Amino acid sequence: MACGGFACSKNCLCALNLLYTLVSLLLIGIAAWGIGFGLISSFRVVGVVIAVGVFLFFIALVGLIGAVKHHQVLLFFYMIILLLVFIVQFSVSCACLALNEEQQSELLEVGWSNTNSARTDIERNLNCCGFRVFYPNETCAADCLRTLHCRPCAPIMEEYSGMVLRFVGGIGLFFSFTEILGVWLTYRYRNQKDPRANPGAFI
Repeated sequence: MACGGFACSKNCLCALNLLYTLVSLLLIGIAAWGIGFGLISSFRVVGVVIAVGVFLFFIALVGLIGAVKHHQVLLFFYMIILLLVFIVQFSVSCACLALNEEQQSELLEVGWSNTNSARTDIERNLNCCGFRVFYPNETCAADCLRTLHCRPCAPIMEEYSGMVLRFVGGIGLFFSFTEILGVWLTYRYRNQKDPRANPGAFI
């Protein structure tokens, strides 16, 4: 059967959802690894990563079951949810790629001010104290505090923030195009007849 037929659409959709399943398990695994090795102590950050992983896993599961069974209702809801995820992810990815240095700095400062546990992780992992200035009465988790020669964290974070945002934006943009591909495949697959089924059974 030529590619573009029922079997080809079904196999492509199954393969795409298996990819989403692997990505979701990878996200959950990275969050668990970060907690296990003490790299991340912020339960808010870990909770968000795990929630995204679980959400993606259930979407992939719905898509996989719908593709295997050619279930019209599951495929319809899968297509709608995937389209909404595409719109959000595409917008966020473009925003990450479009941020200039001043906006990145403001975003880092807001994040620094609002998350105490993430601040501790940053100080410990980057070996720095304070955002732009470190005051002696403040607490710091970095090893450099023993020598009293600590760099502020802002210049170090700004050095990597552009690279991280480009990486995150690029990965998000790539996956957003796989999502619109999934929407197109699902729409096409829903309107194809299973050649092995009873013609009168197709809705």
